[in-house]
Amino acid sequence: MTNSPLSPRLADALTVISRSVNAELDRLLPVPESADARVHEAMRYATLDGGKRLRPFLVMQSASLFNVAETAAIRVACAIEMVHCYSLVHDDLPCMDDDDLRRGRPTCHKKFDEATALLAGDALLTKAFEVLANPATHSDPAVRCDLVADLAHASGGQGMVGGQMIDLQAHTLDLDVAGITRLQQLKTGRLFSFSCEAGAVLGKAHGELRLALRNYAHDLGLAFQIADDILDVEGDAAEVGKAVQKDADAGKATFVSLLGLDRAKAQAAMLADQACRHLDPFGDKADLMRDVARYVVQRRS
Repeated sequence: MTNSPLSPRLADALTVISRSVNAELDRLLPVPESADARVHEAMRYATLDGGKRLRPFLVMQSASLFNVAETAAIRVACAIEMVHCYSLVHDDLPCMDDDDLRRGRPTCHKKFDEATALLAGDALLTKAFEVLANPATHSDPAVRCDLVADLAHASGGQGMVGGQMIDLQAHTLDLDVAGITRLQQLKTGRLFSFSCEAGAVLGKAHGELRLALRNYAHDLGLAFQIADDILDVEGDAAEVGKAVQKDADAGKATFVSLLGLDRAKAQAAMLADQACRHLDPFGDKADLMRDVARYVVQRRS
């Protein structure tokens, strides 16, 4: 792994889109001058703290493949980031992974309190669907309904939440590679799939092009999770921005524990290469998405 895995063009593009997403999140998450202000402050704390913004970036890039207006794409990008950040807030709670550090800062429940963090996560999740359902996201109600349905499926019991349930029980389960793969497809992969396919939904594209994005997301999501497992073994907490060695301490089966470190690294690299090949139908327009696939297996945080 290199110390600077971001290519210059990807670094520049991530910075531009991150700034745009942050500005839109700032606009979408105002703090009212009323007694409920505290939960809104916690929502902003959880979302406006930087982060890689990979999921919003993938939304914006997939939308650009179909010439979707940026004003529409950025609202979808913000919606997926709200869901992602809600999941992190809840995941960090003592009843879940019990983490004190997220992105190099105190977790939401440490900054505020557990009840406020719980409510902030709830509010971010529901706000995401409010954003998608708004006509400002797309003029076609059918497109908005598809986005709402797809995000609900990706984030609910058949998606991320289902994966989190398996993850909470992982230390008691005898999971093999297939079981770990399914866990991560639900917990991590579903949101990546939504992010990558959102552009096709906004652009009303179907068939092979949407399937290509789905296959790209599948391999990208697995590569991302294997890299996470590697970071949990090799990473430095200060650089990663959260606690490391937690999976081994909890006795959880991971890609690293099942495959070994070298095979896990090779598998992640293979999946990244395979993800890139799925983008062949889009030609040079998908180069930044190829850069993302290479980056996720080289990142240090």
